[in-house]
Amino acid sequence: MGDNSGGNQSLKASADGMLTVAEKAPITSQRKLRLDLDSKLPKPYLARALAAPDTDNVNGTWGHKHRNMSVLQQHVAFFDQDDNGIIYPWETFKGFCDLGFNVFACVFFTMLIHGAMSYATLPTWLPSPLFPIYIENIHKAKHGSDSGTYDTEGRFIPVNLENIFSKYALTKPDKLSFKELWHMTDASRNAFDFFGWTASKMEWGVLYMLAKDSEGYLSKESVRRLYDGSLFEYCAEMQKEVASKTA
Repeated sequence: MGDNSGGNQSLKASADGMLTVAEKAPITSQRKLRLDLDSKLPKPYLARALAAPDTDNVNGTWGHKHRNMSVLQQHVAFFDQDDNGIIYPWETFKGFCDLGFNVFACVFFTMLIHGAMSYATLPTWLPSPLFPIYIENIHKAKHGSDSGTYDTEGRFIPVNLENIFSKYALTKPDKLSFKELWHMTDASRNAFDFFGWTASKMEWGVLYMLAKDSEGYLSKESVRRLYDGSLFEYCAEMQKEVASKTA
């Protein structure tokens, strides 16, 4: 009989190469990955420039117009009130007001966002006293310690959205509690990235306030639609309907 040890070793190496859990790294067992993505979403690892798909929305948000902008650009375009490619502080203020936040929160968010992001997006080295944010260069304002769902050019990586929920949504598979959300942002931190830690907590905290449901959970659909900006459009429309009914 022939010696099959070489073939067996090859098969074992092939099997080991596909494992997502390492025995001596318990964290890999605690934060599980979905193994069926390829069967539900074509090429989930491929970064999408124009759409934000997931396993339930393989073509992204139905009816949402990308206008040939990257997904990251679409994310911030809601705040460009005059659609000229530049977001000024007063436009951001109005955008947050349209989303239903009170005046004090709108002022705080506006100052924080433009103070942190404006200079990185400017087309010149000279700072601007108006603190504009240029949508064309919004990828330059991407910070560390985030989920990695946007790549460095502002494309959307579906598998990283799915990983958020497979790793941290332990109570309900398609929803995050506040505790799970906090755990997720802690787990995404890069060493000594104090700005990134703070920015991530703030961004996810604002999202939680905006889109949590009546049970205090943040749904996967809300998170996905945050990435392409369609969540902002939806929430603003809901605020208009509420205002018209109470007027």
